Amino acid sequence: MEVDEDGRIEDGMIGDKCGKRLSPNAPTSSPELLQAVKKCRENTEISEKLAVTNEQLKTGIAQIFNVCFDETKILSSTAQYLPETSEELCKNSSAAFADMEVFINDALMEKIAVDKSQEKENSSSCKNKENEMLDFGAEQFLYFMESYGRVNKIEKEYHKRRLDEVWSGMLRQAKTQALRFSSLVLQGTFSERSVLRPSPLLPYLLEDKTKRAPGFLDDLIQMLSDDAVAMETVFAPVLLGLAERVKNCSMADPSYKYPLEAMAELCEIRLGSASNRPICNLMVKLPSWLPKPLSEACGNELERLSLLGPFFSLSVFAEDSEAVAEKYFSGTNMKKDAVILSTNQLRQSLRIVRNELFKIIHSLLVSMESREKTLEYLAEVLSRNRKRSHIQSDDTKHSSNGFMTNFLSVLQTLCHKVTLDKINHYYLHHPKSRIDISQDTKMKGTSEEIKKWKNELNSNMEWKPVKFPTECYFMCFQCHHLSIMPCLQQYSRTWRTLRDMTRMVEELEGREGEWKDTPMAARNKLLLKRWKEKIKKLMDSKVCSDVVLLDPDFLHNCLKYYSSTAEWIVMLMRNFKQSPVELPLGAEVPQLFAALPEYYIEDIADFLTFINVHGTENLQVASMKNIVMLMILVICSPSYLSNPYLTAKLIEVIFIGILVNQPKECPWVETLKYDPICRDKLSPALMRFYTDVESTGSSSEFYDKFSIRHHISVIVKELWKDLYHKLAILEHSRSNEFVRFVNMLINDTTFLLDESLNCLKSINEIQQLMKNRPEWEALTREARTTHQRQLASNERQCKSYLTFANETVDMMHYLTKEAREPFLKAELRDRLAAMLNYNLTQLSGSKCRNLKVENPEKYNFDPKTLLNRITDIYLHLDSSEFVEALAADERSYKKELFVDACKYLRKANLKTETELTNFQIMSENVEKKKNENAQKEEDFGDAPEEFKDPLMDTLMVEPVLLPTSGKIMDRAVITRHLLNSSNDPFNRSPLSMDQLVPATDLKERIQKWIETKSRSKADGN
Repeated sequence: MEVDEDGRIEDGMIGDKCGKRLSPNAPTSSPELLQAVKKCRENTEISEKLAVTNEQLKTGIAQIFNVCFDETKILSSTAQYLPETSEELCKNSSAAFADMEVFINDALMEKIAVDKSQEKENSSSCKNKENEMLDFGAEQFLYFMESYGRVNKIEKEYHKRRLDEVWSGMLRQAKTQALRFSSLVLQGTFSERSVLRPSPLLPYLLEDKTKRAPGFLDDLIQMLSDDAVAMETVFAPVLLGLAERVKNCSMADPSYKYPLEAMAELCEIRLGSASNRPICNLMVKLPSWLPKPLSEACGNELERLSLLGPFFSLSVFAEDSEAVAEKYFSGTNMKKDAVILSTNQLRQSLRIVRNELFKIIHSLLVSMESREKTLEYLAEVLSRNRKRSHIQSDDTKHSSNGFMTNFLSVLQTLCHKVTLDKINHYYLHHPKSRIDISQDTKMKGTSEEIKKWKNELNSNMEWKPVKFPTECYFMCFQCHHLSIMPCLQQYSRTWRTLRDMTRMVEELEGREGEWKDTPMAARNKLLLKRWKEKIKKLMDSKVCSDVVLLDPDFLHNCLKYYSSTAEWIVMLMRNFKQSPVELPLGAEVPQLFAALPEYYIEDIADFLTFINVHGTENLQVASMKNIVMLMILVICSPSYLSNPYLTAKLIEVIFIGILVNQPKECPWVETLKYDPICRDKLSPALMRFYTDVESTGSSSEFYDKFSIRHHISVIVKELWKDLYHKLAILEHSRSNEFVRFVNMLINDTTFLLDESLNCLKSINEIQQLMKNRPEWEALTREARTTHQRQLASNERQCKSYLTFANETVDMMHYLTKEAREPFLKAELRDRLAAMLNYNLTQLSGSKCRNLKVENPEKYNFDPKTLLNRITDIYLHLDSSEFVEALAADERSYKKELFVDACKYLRKANLKTETELTNFQIMSENVEKKKNENAQKEEDFGDAPEEFKDPLMDTLMVEPVLLPTSGKIMDRAVITRHLLNSSNDPFNRSPLSMDQLVPATDLKERIQKWIETKSRSKADGN
């Protein structure tokens, strides 16, 4: 059997077991033939082993390292002749190959010496184009890395020689020496390396990574893993070079991917188990891993100076990278489809960035040696940016929006599999907690009370070591608080400023005819130019922010996490009870909930407010279930919170959910509406809060209460449509709490309608003045400007007040129809009647002409609907008590009032004939009662002072003693006062209705006096 140089069998003949040649046409089924083939294979393997000669070893080494040991047999034009090694081989090749490690080492040392000599000789001449930018070290590194790659190539090409120990040993040594010399080159052993010059390895991790030999990086790290100094010397410049490279990148240029992917690739390299990652272990030892703060701008420093900072800084926010806006949204009038396309492209790029960042952090956490340092870094990012959530925060001192949202995305991914049963609920108070909440306002209780509880907790609790799921979960919430929330606030400010400036430009351009030929023309043109430039920047900021903040996937992840947090807060509020929820919750507030920072609820409310307006498609019912339960518990148990504005925020979330989805039903609001737990409790709780919000302790409480009550009015009207909620409201109307609610409703209606109608009168006056061109032109420019500003102010105020007033009147309209008894209480009906009479005078009397304005719908002013509702309320309350109250109104009631109203109602076709008839009958009854009252005033006008109420100077019906001041007042009068202020009107001491003492003796004397006066009059007649 003939075998070629590489041990390959020649074609044509097969040897039998005796070594004889058999014809290819010989029978193939005989047992002898099978034995012959088997023997042939054994002989072949032996032949292959014997075929690896010294010459073949020499050729293999020459091919791997691209060198030549015989000047007459140069393998390639680039092969380097090594004279000293060649001479050694000529003397005794067997001796040379006896120690393959030494032989290859000597050959490579000679190769370096020859190359260095030639480098000096050619220093004045130009290098070829491919290597003109490479220094000697870079050339040498490339050479050794390519040599490593050629080992793999030779190994595959001569794979049948693998059984030869000498051959396989040569390949192993060749690979080892290629790696060792690569390492030495990277350490600067053979050439001086400038700290300013990047590592020779760096290009082959970036754009040229396809030129890197497969397995080279892993084997290099494996080889250096036992030498910490060499590992740092080789890879520290690489890591710093990657950070420096990404620092100069923008997401407008695809090159940002190279350093990011390279860092992720390095971090994922492991030795044996997944928990041993050498590069991760090296990273956390570098000085730049977590540099100490140098100034107050510690958050900004961390982003710019830390090793991972530049990677997390990759951003699409216009404030972080103007290049993104210029590339993707540079068109002044981009079509919607183009904006959507650019947005989707950037979102996909951002997903790639965040996936790679997650790989980096995940690798650092998986590696046992780097985990603790990584957790320290994560905690430090949060700590140094803790003031980002402050209203007056300085953005220059903190990490950027892009950095923080990328950081949040990574933490969200880490938390995906963390469940509430895996976390330590006391972590925020744990001695080893990485999150400091000591300066944050808590849900309930003073700082002294919380401090006392924490001291008791520390003395009684046996603290266990904190596990990773717990730290990850709570750091994730803290990151939401410091990243997404400030971004949403900034987005809202940008949106409002953009809207206001656009309106300013439109208004100024709309009045161009007035100023284009005046001295103000140049100034106004300059203003328009500046405003439009500002609008362009604001628009760039908005569309770039849309990429991140309106990304459905990102919003869904935030909502999913907040849903989990809501579930956890509910657990704390219920003190971990497993029984069905009963409302309201117990009087004692669980301390663990009381010690929770307020922003745990506030952030959820603010996020839902944003997503309700800008991304309702992301509000999935499943994700909202836990949040809905939190809303119900907080609204129905307001005593659990010290700050009423937290409850108000959750109410606003429901209000917006109803408003933005009209006329459709909001899915998650439906879940709230039909929840069996809240059907009996939610509406009464809202009405109680409507009353309680009268006093919040805030300096802006007077104006805040109207906004909050408007939200409640809209929600209650929505709930009124459901029979179960309606029945709950009607049941609540029988309570004293409902009387207080009605009192506040009357107060608000009185104030809001009064302010609205006054604003309409002012608007009418200015509009009439502007219509009178001669009179308007006669005014000075300053006077006209003053009137225009006043008009704009009145219009804004009028629209706001009328929006609130319409909803308040609407609530009174449907409540008086089916729950009128509370409105007819003695302490309420007089004020209600006076309010209705006054507004009826404004809307149907001679004064209504003063309310006629241009485009009334602009201010939400519909006089017909308003008048119709007010007159409906009259009819709803028609009774002897209400007639008496109407007649007692001396300020607004006149006989002509109802006559004029009937005429207008009939003319506008607002009422049926039956309703008009009933209205007229009520009018007649009021007039009759007024005459009776006049007679009574005449008959009892000389009552003794002790029989009269000291405040109203009217004859008392049911006198009561005020124990705090010793004064006596009529019960109806003092009750009306206490509904608005819980104090004694004479000395401001605290006073409640249950403290009033009936003055029985005085009441009897008054009744006897009335009887005596009545008999005297009868006898006289």
